[in-house]
Parts: sequence; structure tokens; C-alpha cells
Amino acid sequence: MFQTEIMALSYRALLLILLLSAPPILISMVLGLFVAIFQAATQIQEQTLSFTVKLFAVIFTVILLGPWLGQMILQFTNTIFNGIPVWAAAG
Repeated sequence: MFQTEIMALSYRALLLILLLSAPPILISMVLGLFVAIFQAATQIQEQTLSFTVKLFAVIFTVILLGPWLGQMILQFTNTIFNGIPVWAAAG
């Protein structure tokens, strides 16, 4: 029984990691594509342009979604801490 609960928590943890990392990665990918198209159209070959735009976009996304990200992490942590007495009694 304890082993299935560990597997379920591991699955939920990996799913949470995917959910929390998806918005910054998607924003970075979309803006990187737009910057690459802009650079190809204007023949500007500045290497730091793409990096700077993506960096600020990811920072802004994390700041904007920070409360939601924190709430999801706190909820998962509370689930784990609330389950410890139950697992200790069962084990």
C-alpha cells in the first residue's frame, strides 16, 4: 500500500513540474520564434537580442503567474505533510 502511494505522489509531482514549467517555456518558445523571424527578415544577426527578449518574457511570466505557481506548490506540499501521519500509522 505504501509503495502505491509513493508512486501516486511521484506521478503527481512530475505532473506538477510539467504544469509549472509549461507557461514560461511556451512563452519563451513563441517569442523566440517571433524574434528569429524578425532577425531573418531584417538580417539583424545580434545574438543577445533573442536571449534578452526571452529572458525578460520569462521573468515577467513568472512574476505574473507567481501566486498561482506558489499556490500549486503549497497545495502539493500540504498534501504530502497531511499524509505523513496516515502513512506512519499504516506502516
